[in-house]
Amino acid sequence: MEFEKIQKIIAEVLNVDTEEVKPDSKFIDDLGADSLDIFQIIMGIEEEFDIEITTDDAEKIVTVGDAFEQIKNALS
Repeated sequence: MEFEKIQKIIAEVLNVDTEEVKPDSKFIDDLGADSLDIFQIIMGIEEEFDIEITTDDAEKIVTVGDAFEQIKNALS
């Protein structure tokens, strides 16, 4: 499933357990990410799913669920 792939990418970039990465987790507040981390996560997602997330769409990503929705939209 796509969510497990996202969890793995985020956990690797942020060096956290995958169990900590939940749909309602906020990248900055809950997972301790900074803007560079978020950029690396987006790059990893784009590479994994062979999609492109625009800068405007990337700026809307606050939670893990937001990232998942962007992927679903890009794949549909």
